[in-house]
Amino acid sequence: MAEENQTNPADAAQAAQGPQFAIQRIYTKDISFETPNSPAVFQKEWKPEVQLDLDTRSTLIEENVYEIVLAVTVTAMLGEETAFLCEVQQAGIFAIGEMPEQNKAHMLGSFCPNTLFPYARETISNLVNRGTFPPLNLAPVNFDAIFAAYMQKRAAQQAQEQAPTQLDA
Repeated sequence: MAEENQTNPADAAQAAQGPQFAIQRIYTKDISFETPNSPAVFQKEWKPEVQLDLDTRSTLIEENVYEIVLAVTVTAMLGEETAFLCEVQQAGIFAIGEMPEQNKAHMLGSFCPNTLFPYARETISNLVNRGTFPPLNLAPVNFDAIFAAYMQKRAAQQAQEQAPTQLDA
């Protein structure tokens, strides 16, 4: 007795489309490492205040293909002096197939930066090491939480803009 091969039409259509997500390339777009107060900074006790800034941007390259750039800036301060400033723009080219707009926004704003962050973290660690500073290991970042906060803020702004204003009579 032969088994019938039953497939869901939606599954068959998705299989015909191919993958919904693919990493095409991951690369370093820009690197900067500065020690503006060297060599004097090396003579001071090493108790820095470290600030981490993150930014992402996405650019549509062609249909369903995006460049995502994760900019990571680490600033180490000793009092009022900058010990070092490290900036890395880690980028990737991602193919993201047809999907609901909310899912695509999540891929662009969270999943792709999450994929890029370990590469940026390693680059920063290597640059700090080459600057002869003590090791700097950045903690993982919860891009899902950052994206969720961004979406909530954006929704609140849109609601505020669409709210009818009352005029004094």
